[in-house]
Amino acid sequence: MSEKEKVMSWIDEHEQAIIEALQDIIKIPSVNPWFTDDQTITKEGEVQNYIASRLSKIGASINKWEPDPAKLAKFKDKPGYYADHKFENRPNLAATFKGTSDSGKSILLTGHIDVVKPGEGWTTPPFGGIRENNRIYGRGTVDMKGGVTAMIMAVEAIKRSGFNTKGDIIVGTVVDEEAGGMGTLDFIQQGYRADGCILTEPTGMNVAPLCRGILWGKIIIPGRSGHIEMPMGNWKTNGAVDAIDKAMIILENLKVLNKEWAVQKTHPLLPLPCQINVAQINAGEYPTSYANSAEIVFDAQYLPSEKDKNWLGGNVKQEIQEFIHQVAQLDPWLKENPPKIEWLIDADCGETSAEDPFVKCCENSLKQLAIDSKIEGTTCHTDMGWPINVGIPTINFGPGNSRAAHNSDEYLEVDELIKATKMIAMTIIDWCGISEE
Repeated sequence: MSEKEKVMSWIDEHEQAIIEALQDIIKIPSVNPWFTDDQTITKEGEVQNYIASRLSKIGASINKWEPDPAKLAKFKDKPGYYADHKFENRPNLAATFKGTSDSGKSILLTGHIDVVKPGEGWTTPPFGGIRENNRIYGRGTVDMKGGVTAMIMAVEAIKRSGFNTKGDIIVGTVVDEEAGGMGTLDFIQQGYRADGCILTEPTGMNVAPLCRGILWGKIIIPGRSGHIEMPMGNWKTNGAVDAIDKAMIILENLKVLNKEWAVQKTHPLLPLPCQINVAQINAGEYPTSYANSAEIVFDAQYLPSEKDKNWLGGNVKQEIQEFIHQVAQLDPWLKENPPKIEWLIDADCGETSAEDPFVKCCENSLKQLAIDSKIEGTTCHTDMGWPINVGIPTINFGPGNSRAAHNSDEYLEVDELIKATKMIAMTIIDWCGISEE
């Protein structure tokens, strides 16, 4: 039996152990505190302790530390930096397996262990890790504890099968991805490097060498309140102005802009063009008063080719600001009382060439396992930007459909969990090289 056959057999024989590893970390609630004040469900540190314990038993050198925004202040204009984020009991983790030879290439396996809050509508316990109909249910099964489990267990499969790798393996689990990516910024700035990186975000088992950047913004439209049952009067002489009516002007023009973006902002590896998607509309104070102000909260995407000099979406921010300014010129009130944009999040993006040898290695792993897959970018943000910025060829690859992320009754198919574990193990063997212990 070949080395690969032994490792794949170990995975098949230990399917239950792999499932239980995922259930274990689902049962540790690790909601990013950006989403909640409930400290009973913000246990990122406990997930890291579990992972550290597991990997140290198979020979990893463990480094665990809490990111310090003060020490990262020099990156204040770069992706992932937020001066007000707190990291007490929220450590990053790096587990390193040193290779046996200089002839093997190194690999970084990375993913985030924070999740969003459960929300409403669950029919199973959100932190129960329940298995039902060959699915594992729970917050984070898809985004992205399933992928994290697969990469951990792929390494364990190689080690438990009696092999070392010629190249180094680094397993990096980070915090804070769900609120902007400061965990990965800190991880990379600690100096961790490799010849290739798999970020185990859910991709439906596709190899995704690209992700889009994401801008969250709030357009604040001024109005002037007045009794809604009375004539509005002339706004130039202190009459009422309905901010909702003015917001509708902007909304209608956003539709026009999105049609242009649908043609201009596309990528051959992406199934969707970039758009400005309206997520929230907030306006008004009383049923009997015209809205004094209105807010349009939006999510806009941008391509790696549109990044600014700081690897962020500054160019697209400017484009949107200029567009809102132009729309304001169409209305006398808005021209004199221009809307303002408050930027909330700028989550970066990245791209590795589909022809890169590491991408080809990952693609070949799936072919060897006869797993249906394709090369397709992911339409949402992932943490792949920083590894790429420092020269590490990086792909997103993981089990589960990203559309299931953040949903109630989030679940992962057991079959995909096992296949993803095999794919990552196969890539480690081919990329790093393997030797007997």
